[in-house]
Amino acid sequence: MERLNRAMLESLQVPGLEIGPRREYPVKAMQFGEGNFLRAFIDWMIDKSNEAGKFNGMVQLIQPLPQGTADLINRQDGLYTLILRGMENGKAAEYKRVITCVKGCLKTSDEWEKVVECACLPTLEVVFSNTTEAGIEYKPEPYTPGQTQTTFPAKVTSLLFERFQAGRKGILFVPCELIDRNGGKLRECILHYADDWKLGDAFVSYVENECAFVNTLVDRIVAGYPRAEAADYCAKLGYEDDLLDCGEIFHLFVVEGDETLRAKLPFAEAGLNLVWTRDQAPYRSRKVRFLNGGHTSSVLAAYLAGFDFVDRMTSDPLFGRYLRTALFEEVFPTVQLPDDEKRAFAESIIDRFLNPFANHQLISISLNSISKWQVRVLPSLLDYLKIKGSLPKVLTFSLAALLAFYRGTETADGKWEGKRGKGSYPISDDPEKIRFINECYAKLDADGDTSAFIRSILARTDFWGQDLTAVPGLADAVSDDLIAIPRKGIIPAVRQLLEA
Repeated sequence: MERLNRAMLESLQVPGLEIGPRREYPVKAMQFGEGNFLRAFIDWMIDKSNEAGKFNGMVQLIQPLPQGTADLINRQDGLYTLILRGMENGKAAEYKRVITCVKGCLKTSDEWEKVVECACLPTLEVVFSNTTEAGIEYKPEPYTPGQTQTTFPAKVTSLLFERFQAGRKGILFVPCELIDRNGGKLRECILHYADDWKLGDAFVSYVENECAFVNTLVDRIVAGYPRAEAADYCAKLGYEDDLLDCGEIFHLFVVEGDETLRAKLPFAEAGLNLVWTRDQAPYRSRKVRFLNGGHTSSVLAAYLAGFDFVDRMTSDPLFGRYLRTALFEEVFPTVQLPDDEKRAFAESIIDRFLNPFANHQLISISLNSISKWQVRVLPSLLDYLKIKGSLPKVLTFSLAALLAFYRGTETADGKWEGKRGKGSYPISDDPEKIRFINECYAKLDADGDTSAFIRSILARTDFWGQDLTAVPGLADAVSDDLIAIPRKGIIPAVRQLLEA
């Protein structure tokens, strides 16, 4: 079969397959991150808005890391098929669409000049990003004009300075990283680098007065490439597509910012679920603690127990109870919303996790679990302790499961692998964090002091944002759980936890 490309679009006729606008628009958006989520969320919204005649622009993807999918994206002329599946009115529903709004993908590692050219386009209006929870952070680094910077905010500062020098208008930044006040934090980082690099008062004024930064909250479960079904899908579609992307039908985009910016994000006007608000905090707390916290507090333990998909984990009697305990007993009292609203939302999360069409792999959710646990689970744990005067047993256990999951060995190519049964699995996080945990494991193997092992890791403020050894009883509880996992086995340990 022929690979998906733009030349075939005019003659492509597949029953049930939507195809985005075939015309090429000017580049109006730049997107840092070419992964499954943004392609199934932001790029889908742009594509639908183009179809409605509201956005009328292309998006240039940027691969911020040396490794990624840029080559695959460019091989398919920026095209890919998005499959949205779920239940609607009690019936299975599926929507297939060829997304046509992507211009292509540039690599910051070896195409920096082209990235700069894109950043200086007079048609550019918006910059989107999703560089994970760890992406928007300030780390001192020297300015390297003509070359890519290291961190995402430093890259953006360098590019924005190039745009400023070219005399171009300011742009709107729409970060989609799942951290609180993501737009404000990105702005702070840019201004910090501007000061470090002495880029001048005029540039600082440009950032502060001519550019805009909104805070956002994104919500759609995206499973990504449907590896087990890819061949069947391609056979039915009649073309090869190495970028098939799967997600749920549900979507919500909450934007906190000046409503005068709405014209630059005309997604609601295209019929999509975008909410403009002056305060996204209630939406964020509800979503991050229930949905994302539900994922992060459960998937690592479930993966170690042999589960591979979210729906199988959720439908299992033991792990379904584990998840419900976390959501309805431990997260529930920490979210400051009416009980009826919280209960309805939590039940909707269970329904979304049970979606039999999502094929949401636990291993894909495990990416960067340390920063995810800090953002998604830790606030609920601390608030529960404050409200109840005791630690939440499942959320506490989830930290022990994280540490158990991160036990592994470094491969010849510098990656890390853990062991499950007779097989192995990738541990995907900051290599230095993984290495530190496993150095602590080496000491544990030598002296058998689990308490010292736990305290060494919990004391790392760069992992958790604070010294967790100061949380009353947490180190001892995590130590007990971590001892129980290998001694009893993960399933008996979870069963004993829930019966305690």
